[in-house]
Amino acid sequence: MADAARVIDELRAESDDLDALVATLPAARWTLPTPAPGWTIAHQIGHLLWTDRVALLSVTDESGFAAVLAQASENPGGFVDTAAEELALTSPGELLADWRATRAALHDALSTVADGRKLPWFGPPMSAASMATARLMETWAHGLDVADALGVTRAPTARLRSIAHIGVRTRDFAFTVHGLTPPPEPFHVKLSAPHGAQWTWGPEDAAQRVTGSAEHFCMLVTQRRPRAALDVVAVGPDAEKWLTIAQAFAGPPGPGRG
Repeated sequence: MADAARVIDELRAESDDLDALVATLPAARWTLPTPAPGWTIAHQIGHLLWTDRVALLSVTDESGFAAVLAQASENPGGFVDTAAEELALTSPGELLADWRATRAALHDALSTVADGRKLPWFGPPMSAASMATARLMETWAHGLDVADALGVTRAPTARLRSIAHIGVRTRDFAFTVHGLTPPPEPFHVKLSAPHGAQWTWGPEDAAQRVTGSAEHFCMLVTQRRPRAALDVVAVGPDAEKWLTIAQAFAGPPGPGRG
């Protein structure tokens, strides 16, 4: 559980940072549009609340999670938007209080998951560490949407390493979800960390390579910035293709950001 504990701590910190961005906003500013079409700041926080609720069910009530999964299968293209729309109608104070309580319960519950247990999800079942990493990735990405709406630039942190890791790990998924065969060979990924270190994945002698800053790579795999605005560079045709389709989140291919 050591790895899970580390990522859960990162998730707590990332959630707290986003909380600090919205905690003192007047109610009118919760209706500011974010880069996600049709979504306000309230939609973003509502979505995180809903997903944390469902993740908590996955840990504490697998039959309850199965019921949510069945409902989602009836409206696979719209259930996420529907949930965000409903929660965005909640008053900001109530919405924020609910998210605080729910995420705290989720973080505590993830800390109790036994080694080897796999948690059901909308994709393949996940370990507690993987679930926490996925929640960290999504909290960071939606937090970036909120920061963009507010005109705030957030300083990158070492938490990006966990987000970059899930971005690398989902390479084959990105090809598959686009109906493509994943490349047979691993890539070498080398990213510049916020404080001068280098983070790497894959063999040093790999023929195909991806380099750039960790922050921009995370923006790419969460589809928060267009490729042309980022410093991420590929060597090799398969690596180049990956950068056009990369997504660290589950579900169908995202539309990206123009």
